[in-house]
Amino acid sequence: MKRSALWLMSVALAAAVSSHAVLAQESRPFDPSKYSQQVTECDRLASHPDDPHRVAPGLERPQIDLPKAIEACKAAVARDPGNPRLNYLLGRTLGYSGRGAEGLGNRKVAVDADYPQALFVIGYMSLTGMNQQPKDVCGGAELIRRSALQGRIAGQLGFPRYVLSGLFDSCPVRKDKTEMLGFVAAARKQSKGDYYQGLLADMLEDDLKRLP
Repeated sequence: MKRSALWLMSVALAAAVSSHAVLAQESRPFDPSKYSQQVTECDRLASHPDDPHRVAPGLERPQIDLPKAIEACKAAVARDPGNPRLNYLLGRTLGYSGRGAEGLGNRKVAVDADYPQALFVIGYMSLTGMNQQPKDVCGGAELIRRSALQGRIAGQLGFPRYVLSGLFDSCPVRKDKTEMLGFVAAARKQSKGDYYQGLLADMLEDDLKRLP
């Protein structure tokens, strides 16, 4: 075999190995045990009801005492600056207060740690630039897909929906039919009989199956 052919084979093999490594890394589930699970005042005042990794009962936005929650979350983050849950909550309360730009660094800490709730929420905000999150549709697409890989039901249903709507047509994000069907199937298992989530899963599955 000619040297050039051997070189091409080695490059192809290296690319395949790298691709598998990336897929393995991005599908590695978030491990909350790496961070403190102690319930803080920040958790009590600002936890999101849909966050699968919350450690206290969740509150909707109108239920939150924002000034008190912000101070509690700032104190909690100061004590535990690498905790993605607490950083997400500080970013949440600042965003609700019209001070989202102050929490961009906290949002980044949560996203960089692959905190599932942050991946979806910040990905969603990136689609429109809401709560002073810089608008970046393609960046948002990546985050929402990552949230789906991390098992966040909103991402598992939301990512295929946005792909099918054409929102991510110009983005380099992976739009694999088989993967998206897997997201929908996983979301169906999580829905626990919820009629509306089940209905959306049915519609997405039908539309995805029609793709070439």
